[in-house]
Amino acid sequence: MEYDTIFVAARRAGNELALVDAGRLSRTVVKAAALLRENAGKVLAANALDLEAMDADSPMRDRLRLTAERIASIAADMESVAGLPSPQGETIAEWTRPNGMTLRKVRVPFGVVGMICEARPNVTADIFSLSMKTGNACVLKGGSDARRSNEAIAALLREALRSEGIDPAAFTLLPAGHEAAGALLNAVGYVDVVIPRGGAGLIRFVRENARIPVIETGAGIVHTYFDLDGDLTKGRAVVCNAKTRRVSVCNALDCLIVHRERLRDLAELCDPMAAERVTVYADAEAYAALEGRYPACLLRPAAEEHFGTEFLDYKLAVRTVGSLDEALAHIARYSSRHSEAIVTENAGTAREFTRRVDAACVYVNVSTAFTDGGQFGFGAEVGISTQKLHARGPMGLPELTTYKYVISGNGQTREP
Repeated sequence: MEYDTIFVAARRAGNELALVDAGRLSRTVVKAAALLRENAGKVLAANALDLEAMDADSPMRDRLRLTAERIASIAADMESVAGLPSPQGETIAEWTRPNGMTLRKVRVPFGVVGMICEARPNVTADIFSLSMKTGNACVLKGGSDARRSNEAIAALLREALRSEGIDPAAFTLLPAGHEAAGALLNAVGYVDVVIPRGGAGLIRFVRENARIPVIETGAGIVHTYFDLDGDLTKGRAVVCNAKTRRVSVCNALDCLIVHRERLRDLAELCDPMAAERVTVYADAEAYAALEGRYPACLLRPAAEEHFGTEFLDYKLAVRTVGSLDEALAHIARYSSRHSEAIVTENAGTAREFTRRVDAACVYVNVSTAFTDGGQFGFGAEVGISTQKLHARGPMGLPELTTYKYVISGNGQTREP
């Protein structure tokens, strides 16, 4: 396949898209959402074929699976993005120098955004909406597990582009094989930035092989610390929700850290998870506190390998600590800097936790399941960035822009 031809077309479409008015871009996203709703049956049929081909025990099945409800939610997210103010052309800052020269810092599109993702067909619609709203062309390389689902959705998205008279090359779905990934990562001069969205292996591969700039969205190794002053009722709700709402997503809880003085409450804290069949890998102290009080078939001694693992499954590690400092040390050692939480009624402890934890999102008495662009009011998200350059946390519309300086004056010249 002539990938250069694809990338040249995407660059041309991106240049044109940057000049399209915001209203037309929003109408295109709304049209795409309507087409997705109208053709949900076709998308579900394609998704069923993908699911049939996937290993029945794969933890990726939940991410791959589409339902009528999920398609409706995806379409609603697209419409939410369409209704948000466009950041394109926004003046971030403006000031005047002593010589009368005025400077404006203005948001502009990247140009062409590349994305590589695994079995996540919802990402196809999300990245289209966010890219279109910000005036970026997009080149997507999806996973082979989601090939049919992605193709069905992409066909509808390109139909929406044509309906508004926009070059369909503004959204391109590459073939699902490794060759396409290599071509995208080497599209120097054509693609301005590439964003991986998937597990640690995919993210590492992109980081190590890309010749174009990368915005790294990280795997989630997520902790919740139940403090000495934690409220048990809040803790039960927060921990169970963070672990079981959707186990296959990156904001799902992987490790519960519990203060030693609260081990007497650990069984009650974990009790709601027993109904969800969560296997608990507990350290020696936590195991002793749970033995006979948590289902024996779901209780296992923890090994070192269980800490620092993103389970993506109905599995949870439990670590006992004697202080906030020990909890923070454990998080610092094993965290992926994605989302971390504390359950406490002590305002001072909460302040210390939020001050010292190095993560994109830090929660107090709230489930980590809220690390999501839609939940943050962004409409949708490109991914959760765990790096510290350009973007951090859920990436919405502003994170798909860069900026330029516009300088105006009245004939000013600079002296030697």
